[in-house]
Amino acid sequence: MILVTGGAGFIGSNLHAALAQRGLETVVVDRLGDQGKWRNLAHHPPSRIVVPERLDDFLAGRPPVEIIFHMGAISSTTATDGDLLWETNVEFPLRLWHWCASRGVRFIYASSAATYGDGSVGFDDDFAAIEKLRPLNLYGWSKHAFDMQVARMLRVGEPTPPQWVGLKFFNVFGPNEYHKGAQVSVVKVKHEEVAAGQAPRLFRSDRPDVADGEQKRDFVWVGDVIDVMLWLLDNPSVKGLFNLGTGVARTYVDLAHAVCAAAGVAPWVEFIDMPASLQGQYQSYTQASMRRLRDAGYPGQFTPLEDAVARYVREYLTRPDPYV
Repeated sequence: MILVTGGAGFIGSNLHAALAQRGLETVVVDRLGDQGKWRNLAHHPPSRIVVPERLDDFLAGRPPVEIIFHMGAISSTTATDGDLLWETNVEFPLRLWHWCASRGVRFIYASSAATYGDGSVGFDDDFAAIEKLRPLNLYGWSKHAFDMQVARMLRVGEPTPPQWVGLKFFNVFGPNEYHKGAQVSVVKVKHEEVAAGQAPRLFRSDRPDVADGEQKRDFVWVGDVIDVMLWLLDNPSVKGLFNLGTGVARTYVDLAHAVCAAAGVAPWVEFIDMPASLQGQYQSYTQASMRRLRDAGYPGQFTPLEDAVARYVREYLTRPDPYV
């Protein structure tokens, strides 16, 4: 049995679908709510859905869990409730960590590239470097706080799960993200604009050293992310904190032009002012260092931005059923 927290969400439901295609039994921990998240699971219903408030009771029954993929979190970069984020993004995974350590269950959890802040100290996923990081928002800080807790437990020799992995996701995009509202990927938003006959709109830069549209992010196709997690499932000896991007930063203009190409229209963009709420909290550059994951043995290749955007647009966004 494999337990996927956040299994009805974006990355979690893509992972759940891949596990189901392997014929593995999955239990999803999530709330379906009333915004259509059930559609993320419609093609591959799990054996059971457990709401987070009932997870402790479920685990108390000593289910035969082999591994927990902890993808559940409050992931809004504009979240402001510090108490709720601490409970959800720090205390909750700590309880899962200790449960896995005490019962010999493997544990893979989602960290975030938001922990790197403005990138001024680099994108090194080594625990030795994380104390230097200064996230720009509450969400990034909460993810950083849990990484720091893991680093402390390792340093003092507390019990660990037999396999533990933290994954610092960069800018992931792909199907099953449609419920995310304002946190949906830029690819999805730009496609909606192009499909409506409008120019893809990009934020003007809030930094004098970065030209408009030249902000760069490491955009990674969700299918590549899932391939890495399946590789970790198949390689239980791999442990550590790893970046999960492509290792290549691309500009927002590149992304907008890729969306235009996938939709069959001429490349064009329009620049708009960045909202005041994002100024000073906006990452103008991210690029994953993938050396440690490669050194751990991961052999897969990452899909180039243009190919991934074309696949997303043509195989999902333009079809009546855009779900995995």
